Amino acid sequence: MTESMTSGSPIKLILKFSLPLLLGNLLQQMYNMIDAAIVGRVLGADALAGVGASSSVQFLVLGFCMGICAGFSIPVAKYFGAEQYERLRTCIFNAYLMTGAFAVLLTIPTALFCRNILNIMATPANIYDDAYIYLLIIFLGIPFILFYNLLAGIMRAVGDSRTPFIFLMISAFLNIFLDIMFIAVIRLGCAGAALATVIAQAVSGIACFIYIQKKYPLLRLKRQYCKFNFYAIKELFIMGIPMGLQYSITAIGSMVMQSANNGLGSSYVSGFTAASKIKQLAMCPFDAIATGVSVFTSQNLGAGKPERIRKGIFNGVAVGAGYGAVIGLVLIFFGRPLSLMFIKSSETAVLAASAQYLMCAGFFYWLLGILNTTRMTIQGLGYSAVAIFSGVIEMIARIAVSKAFVPKFGFWAICFTDQAAWILATIYCSIVCAVCIRKVSKNHTKLQFNAAK
Repeated sequence: MTESMTSGSPIKLILKFSLPLLLGNLLQQMYNMIDAAIVGRVLGADALAGVGASSSVQFLVLGFCMGICAGFSIPVAKYFGAEQYERLRTCIFNAYLMTGAFAVLLTIPTALFCRNILNIMATPANIYDDAYIYLLIIFLGIPFILFYNLLAGIMRAVGDSRTPFIFLMISAFLNIFLDIMFIAVIRLGCAGAALATVIAQAVSGIACFIYIQKKYPLLRLKRQYCKFNFYAIKELFIMGIPMGLQYSITAIGSMVMQSANNGLGSSYVSGFTAASKIKQLAMCPFDAIATGVSVFTSQNLGAGKPERIRKGIFNGVAVGAGYGAVIGLVLIFFGRPLSLMFIKSSETAVLAASAQYLMCAGFFYWLLGILNTTRMTIQGLGYSAVAIFSGVIEMIARIAVSKAFVPKFGFWAICFTDQAAWILATIYCSIVCAVCIRKVSKNHTKLQFNAAK
């Protein structure tokens, strides 16, 4: 079940690890798409816009949740690669403690200020009620989202990406079933879509926990490891918080872009929502490959093998950029047919907006293969605080384009906002990644020299 990535072909190990992760990401996006498709087809374009109007806010909060959990898994991967299993178990228990604390700190204020958030984002009146109930339920489900992502991250850190995929697959089918029941049968509206998502996430988390306790002796916590450890908390904090903030800071720019788009009217909100679902599905391989490279990097960092890290990065970038070029062409030429999954053919304005957004994104998709891989490598090397600035760059770019160009160019400016962020962040991450690799190599050489004395 556990697998070391410190020996063997880097590209084979990364692809083997990434495949279940990719399938899991695809499943997750597909049932998100099914949410949107059922809402759009059964409840109409306004309901779809209500679900989509808060997408950037969800990314802000839930992205922070996923970011800190991913950060918590980095020390686990490092200690697994170094075969320091006592420190690994201590790290896992304290990760549980920190995750529980964040569950409380995030759920209460987001639920209480949900309406204020939607008001700030200039949510249109005709979709406000749907947006509110959907967002509120999602926020109340934050503890379950944190729980699953932590456990899945721990399993991936020790080389097992297959098991989280299996439980995610089970929850995906459950989500689809609950969508149909809550939306089409019981008629709970947008609340039903949110409830289906939260319940499915909860099932995934509980299943992962039970499986770990029964099948993972290495990860099973014994009494001697179940105690507060300041140094473990400090290390988790240093890794997790910057990664969480990186996601959130990026999302702030997306929120500004979402607010600017909301001001253009519900047709553009609906079109943007449909296009975003397709865009996110197309991005799944980038995330899978980048996560594979990150785990590979962390394990080999712990094992003291910088040259293997270099090979892993090169392979990850090559695969990611190649995929980006291919899927970009698909988005450019088939954006409108793909949008019909969510939008009725009679809603021509919404269809045109969705196709326009996807076409513009397609020309720049290859950049994401470089950006995601280098950014996750920086994090895997333990420089999460440095990687956070890529999120700052993306935020500034999205805000600048939204404020300066959307008032003049309308939806066309929205269509190029993400691309401006991708270009600048890719330049930054490519340079920083090279510097971090060089630093790690120098430190390794020094350690070898000192050991030889």
